[in-house]
Amino acid sequence: MRADTRHAAPRWHWNGGWLDAARHCPSPNFGPRRDRGTPRLIVIHYTAMPSCAEARARLCDPAAEVSAHWLIGEDGTTEQLVDEGARAWHAGAGAWGPITDVNSNSIGIELSNSGDAPFPERQMAALETLLGAAMARWSIPPEGVIGHSDLAPDRKRDPGPRFDWRRLALQGLAVWPEPGDDLPFLPSLRTFGYPDAAPEALLHAFRLRFRPGATGHEDAADRRLAADLAARFPVDGRLGTS
Repeated sequence: MRADTRHAAPRWHWNGGWLDAARHCPSPNFGPRRDRGTPRLIVIHYTAMPSCAEARARLCDPAAEVSAHWLIGEDGTTEQLVDEGARAWHAGAGAWGPITDVNSNSIGIELSNSGDAPFPERQMAALETLLGAAMARWSIPPEGVIGHSDLAPDRKRDPGPRFDWRRLALQGLAVWPEPGDDLPFLPSLRTFGYPDAAPEALLHAFRLRFRPGATGHEDAADRRLAADLAARFPVDGRLGTS
């Protein structure tokens, strides 16, 4: 699949770690990136809350101890909650390849969505523009854009089966596999970046992203798609250690 890279260059002006074109809603829930961490991943979430206003309130509530750098409403309104140079508290326990402190090495984007609803066009368009700017700013390649369920397959499912990963991949903003060789499934997932987890949790997370709607036991289609991802986008050596 040939990528469309029209979103590769930043479209907005940065003022330090803040984007001028965004609405600024500062959250108190952040800290310094540890061990000289810099953004090497972008993690996409859904809020799983009834409204964007309720999600914003929680992400800015000191008692909640949770935040993200960005919140995008259903209408496409883009709000920045944390300076991109700081460590937002969005990922929790999990890993991607050698990265075990995901918060210190990532940017978190929350999409206002109940978890079972489609993502509106205006919201997806806003996400694409934001991704293009953030990826260019931090030199993050398409394979560095992942879902919360990818890094924490045993406990998370966002952004869920209704999120259109292939749409992002067609614009060079994520990756999408083509069938490769029929190779062992779990080693391919680890080479691509997935962490240690129960095999059933890994299969579920993989299908949420790359085969939504697929059911049953692991099959050749799973193995061939995972092998292609491992061959083209091996995580070790690209991300280093953390």
